[in-house]
Amino acid sequence: MTLSGAKGPTSVPLLNEIIPQNLARTVAAHGGRDALVSVEQGLRYTYAEFSQAVDLVARGLMGIGVAKGDRVGIWSPNYAEWVLVQYATARIGAILVTINPAYRSSELEYVLNQSGTSVLVAVEAFLASDYRSMIDEVRDRVPTSRVIYLHTADWDGMLSASKEVSVEQLEHRSAQLDPDDAINIQYTSGTTGFPKGATLSHRNILNNGLFIGEACRYTAEDRVCIPVPFYHCFGMVLGNLACTTHGAAIVIPAAGFNPGATLHAVARERCTSLYGVPTMFIAELGEPDLASYDLSSLRTGIMAGSPCPIEVMRQVVDQMNMSEVTIAYGMTETSPVSTQTSAGDPLEKRVTTVGRVHPHVEIRIVDPATGETVPRGTSGEFQTRGYSVMLGYWNDPERTSEAIDTDGWMHTGDLAVMDDEGYVNIVGRIKDMIIRGGENVYPREVEEFLYTHPDVVEVQVIGVPDVRYGEEIMAWIQLRDGADTTTADIKDFCRGTIAHYKVPRYIKFTDSFPMTITGKIQKFKMREQSIEELSLDESAQVRNA
Repeated sequence: MTLSGAKGPTSVPLLNEIIPQNLARTVAAHGGRDALVSVEQGLRYTYAEFSQAVDLVARGLMGIGVAKGDRVGIWSPNYAEWVLVQYATARIGAILVTINPAYRSSELEYVLNQSGTSVLVAVEAFLASDYRSMIDEVRDRVPTSRVIYLHTADWDGMLSASKEVSVEQLEHRSAQLDPDDAINIQYTSGTTGFPKGATLSHRNILNNGLFIGEACRYTAEDRVCIPVPFYHCFGMVLGNLACTTHGAAIVIPAAGFNPGATLHAVARERCTSLYGVPTMFIAELGEPDLASYDLSSLRTGIMAGSPCPIEVMRQVVDQMNMSEVTIAYGMTETSPVSTQTSAGDPLEKRVTTVGRVHPHVEIRIVDPATGETVPRGTSGEFQTRGYSVMLGYWNDPERTSEAIDTDGWMHTGDLAVMDDEGYVNIVGRIKDMIIRGGENVYPREVEEFLYTHPDVVEVQVIGVPDVRYGEEIMAWIQLRDGADTTTADIKDFCRGTIAHYKVPRYIKFTDSFPMTITGKIQKFKMREQSIEELSLDESAQVRNA
């Protein structure tokens, strides 16, 4: 009997360096090649130019007083400046706090306070979001002493402050840094109902980026189109760091996702790789003029962020020329990737599994009740350990110890099955986290918000299957006697206060909830009943890797 455990290969050694050292080696080898292209902004940097721009921002941040270990927040969609700030903070040992652009004022206030962010880089507005007004709303309740608005005199002023800092001072700061220093805090939904700050080091995310690029067979010839958001590991690690560790080009199609803009960028920049959560690829495949875009340069890419429908994977291979497309699985707390299919895997494995264990990582699948590793072919909780496991949740040792045991195993809460060849399938979740279009939503967070509505007596939030987003949010709500609150009223109450992806799509008003004999609400029964009532049987039968 073979047990469901595996250790990744170690033939390629781990990088024992900080991000600036790695970037410097890439610049020395590929200085004349494109490093960063922002199609919508009309910006293009070679690696040599990118390095100079990063150092200018780094010296500017030092010039306004940012010290090693200070938290610098960034609240912006995908602009070239986002990438500059990512590498500049790494250059000076500041900790980058990446903030979801979909957050509203209450979520922003929580993150700034919990992280102790002293400097915030933000856009003034994007689409329907007025970031400046939300920042003004919370400004006197957070520790943030300086806000630098992109594309304004604030940004120019910060760059001007670089004159106060010499190149020698910058190099001296970098020389004080260590690969195990915290470099990034990314907020992810947690069991308290509030986001938790997964704290990641140079070693964590630099090496994960390296091995992600290796699985995609990246070289300096590759050009990677990244429409996924940078605030998430998918954008900044699988995207940016996978590129800079290999001398490949980062191509930003637009500030926010647009399927036409993405396809245009691939064709114009001759991209060899394309990223996306399944909903993005579904939107691209659905473009009426898909055939008019020249996608012949595409070779590979990554689909991740939520369960990947097998049929969508097949269409991406067939219709978008992505013959070597890969699937990656992981979580923010593990930098993020633990398993990935590789370009050399058989097509069937690449479209029906999330691959095998990553280099220098150990995985196992255990019985949640006993903690014993289960035989292959048996489902259990997916656990992982190694260099990629986070340093911990920022200022939250209790939650850290709940997630990482004394032997260093990260308990993911995901249910998985490993086959005889070591390929993994994710089959469900122990915890009831909802993953909607690549966004993690913890039901309790939405429930706690809905409880603030004056007419809500009881509320339970579940995920129900959806062909486009993987899952959609549904709220079962018991109203106070005599209340005439409608579905529209509940949605209006949510909009503009919590992030758009947390707003329930489906609302069911009820007087009772399915419960066990001891009074515990049975969410799986709620889900089964909802699938039947909403006629979601087709969505529930979509096969995912």
